[in-house]
Amino acid sequence: MKCTLFCLLSGDGMTKLIMESSSLVILNYLLAKVFYTSTIYHIHTGDLVSFQFEEHEAVFPITIKQPLLPVLYNMGTSVSSHVTVITKTFLRYPQLKVLLSSIRRFYSDIEVIIADDSFETEHITGEHIRQYIMPPAQGWFAGRNLAVSQVTTKYFLWVDDDFEFTEGTKIEKLVEVMEAHPELDVVGGTVKGNQFYFSLLYDEGEEMEGGCLYRKSKGRFHSLSGYPKCFMASGVVNFFLARTQAAQQVGFDPKLQRVAHSEFFIDGLGSLMVATYSHVSIGHQPKFKHYQMGVAHDKIMGGKLLIRRVACKPV
Repeated sequence: MKCTLFCLLSGDGMTKLIMESSSLVILNYLLAKVFYTSTIYHIHTGDLVSFQFEEHEAVFPITIKQPLLPVLYNMGTSVSSHVTVITKTFLRYPQLKVLLSSIRRFYSDIEVIIADDSFETEHITGEHIRQYIMPPAQGWFAGRNLAVSQVTTKYFLWVDDDFEFTEGTKIEKLVEVMEAHPELDVVGGTVKGNQFYFSLLYDEGEEMEGGCLYRKSKGRFHSLSGYPKCFMASGVVNFFLARTQAAQQVGFDPKLQRVAHSEFFIDGLGSLMVATYSHVSIGHQPKFKHYQMGVAHDKIMGGKLLIRRVACKPV
């Protein structure tokens, strides 16, 4: 920074910069040219800068952050270029086939990804269908992780393998909400009329006692501008549209094998913006009377998990 006969400048490039001038115009000009440079490399940190003028002092924070490279998607005009449908299946091929048939009734060319950890796998064929065979009984969230990892579109639509697309399954409406509100990461719909959603409140508590997580069923916040039937929440039902990049950053804990859903939103608390929308729905197939084969955990022996196959009771 250059100086003139009307000012005195010292400390340029140091941790303390002093400016003196008899002209307020020149002083303001010099202040407008000041910029901060971090000398210690860090991808995300901060600093405090103190500004003093006569008897006045102000302290303001500075964020030091490495800019992120944008993730670019090939955005076509059809919903199939925006969204991939993903699901996880285990021993429910009859239901899976009903789901796939219902998808094709309404979306003939949308990509479908299936994560399959069944004991005896059945090859699923068809255009725009990708089936990924996993080791047996890896679990619910391991399958979600696999499916999401293969998505190449901006969004994915999560559905259970026993759901069924209906006239009310309008993926376009969910995409419309997400595009209108780019801060959103997840938008859930309703399953057979059930608009399940909840709010979360995390109290960090004292250092020695630990925190507490409060969950309120049917808890929600304000509605979205332009969409009075769409409300902010902390978690939604297991039928939702999500931004692929945001969901991948949170991930699904593979230790949760048999029962898991809300845990994804708990892990994403503070990073995922979630909403629930009653105008988009999906059907649920009648309960299957029996599984072809069940799985039960016996015990852990010698550090290995022993698994036995058992017949499941009719539901």
